Amino acid sequence: MTTTTTPSGTGPTEASASTPVPVMDVPAIVDETARLLTEHYVFPEVAEQLAALLRRRLAEGTYDVGTAEELGGLVSADLRSVNGDPHLRLVHHPDRVPQGRGEAAAAAMRRKFDTSLGGVPRVQLLDGGTALLELAPLLFPLDWSAEPLTAALTLVARADALVLDLRSNVGGDPDTVSFVCSHLLDERTHLNTLYARVGDRYDQYWTQPHVPGARYGGTKPLYVLTGSSTFSAAEELAYDLQQLGRATVVGEPTRGGAHPREGWTVHPNLEATIPVARAINPISGTNWEGTGVIPDVQCPAAEAADRATTLIAAGRSPLTGSRT
Repeated sequence: MTTTTTPSGTGPTEASASTPVPVMDVPAIVDETARLLTEHYVFPEVAEQLAALLRRRLAEGTYDVGTAEELGGLVSADLRSVNGDPHLRLVHHPDRVPQGRGEAAAAAMRRKFDTSLGGVPRVQLLDGGTALLELAPLLFPLDWSAEPLTAALTLVARADALVLDLRSNVGGDPDTVSFVCSHLLDERTHLNTLYARVGDRYDQYWTQPHVPGARYGGTKPLYVLTGSSTFSAAEELAYDLQQLGRATVVGEPTRGGAHPREGWTVHPNLEATIPVARAINPISGTNWEGTGVIPDVQCPAAEAADRATTLIAAGRSPLTGSRT
């Protein structure tokens, strides 16, 4: 969203390593997580409540466990017990992760980037001149993904209608959201604002006046597919386009995480992920936290592509009831 935040959604924790990692010095891990909460969480009052809860649970012996994975699960459940923020976690990584702010997430994301064609696993021409573009598993940082995204978005710019598939996208970078939207709108448009607690700062995100390659533009039919796995920055992409009246969202409600997070390594296999900002949409004045993005056309995620192509073939938008 470029900000000082790391890419905001990394999805579910990867499968556990075959040999459980023992956890040492649990009090130090819990104390450091509590400190990071009080210093950085975008909601300071909630941060104080959660820090007190973690320290109380530590004193009660709740965290007397043998492995890093067990500790991560228990602390994550407690972190989400007050306001249910899905970005607030103590993430277990099966492999050792680098030290430093944001390093654990960056390492995990780089592996996914290298195995997903840069976040563009599918571009497909469907019947009737409709293109399907899948962006997954993440909206990777632009310094990595600008080249594959430009290639894909230039290719689909010639289509008569576009289906943007975000059903398996679990988040990413807000600047990449702006980059994609820049190809789907004609005028320079205010998409989102992030309020950051540190510095009491408001950062606006706008489409770019110029894009590399061709632009699909702001008038041809656009359908966005969502599912229960769609999260974080991918939700923002769907929400921004929906609020602007630019796209019809088809599928299932999304997970509901609108607070970009930073990550700090607190153990060789544990990363404290703490939201440092919150999204404010310029049209709705709010965001999708807790509710998710509610599709205009609700159906099982597995049926969303067929439903969208049926609507395109019928030449009708459920947003207006008129022919597109």
